[in-house]
Amino acid sequence: MHIEPGFLSDAKIMAANVAAVGLLAVHAPALMRRPALWLRTLLAAVFFSVFMESFHLPVGPSELHFVGAMPVYVLFGLLPTLFGFALGLLLQGLLFEPQDLVHLAVNALSLIVPLLAVHHTLGRRLGEGTPGLAALLKLDGAYYAGVTLMVGFWLANGEQAVSLADWGAFAASYLSVVALEPLVTLAIVRGASMLRSQGWARVCLDERLTLAGAA
Repeated sequence: MHIEPGFLSDAKIMAANVAAVGLLAVHAPALMRRPALWLRTLLAAVFFSVFMESFHLPVGPSELHFVGAMPVYVLFGLLPTLFGFALGLLLQGLLFEPQDLVHLAVNALSLIVPLLAVHHTLGRRLGEGTPGLAALLKLDGAYYAGVTLMVGFWLANGEQAVSLADWGAFAASYLSVVALEPLVTLAIVRGASMLRSQGWARVCLDERLTLAGAA
């Protein structure tokens, strides 16, 4: 889901920077009011970075990544995932791919905008405890449809021509993630839910997982 350096004009990169900072600024007060979310944000950034670095493959005009978005979202919640994406991309750029820092906001928006859309629709329907496989498939399908559409948006506004077929090949590659990630999410979340009665788990994990074990 990376947009390569040099693909977007400076003006469009600046607009993306403003949009990304604005989105994070709107949600920052809710994060700052709850210190427990700070730890979850760091954990979300680490989990996300490990997932992202575990597999990436150039496909068409962008890259196929195992993003691990839904395991991170279900484990840690919206705000830690939102800020964890931005922090994780920053850390990856500083440590592994410094050339990607120029498009830090662009790539962050490709992950953040679909996350917000999914959270305020399908995510609202998740109950407490471990979500089922069907629910996770819906979350993943909707989320990665959003990611590929965001990448298509950047490609359509780039300085280089990209064919619809090339974008289609990239979008189709994420069907493998949609098929695999729900199984990974289910395994990780079920393992974490077994520990939800532990005090440290209540600090580290989203309330939707831990409240079910609080009674």
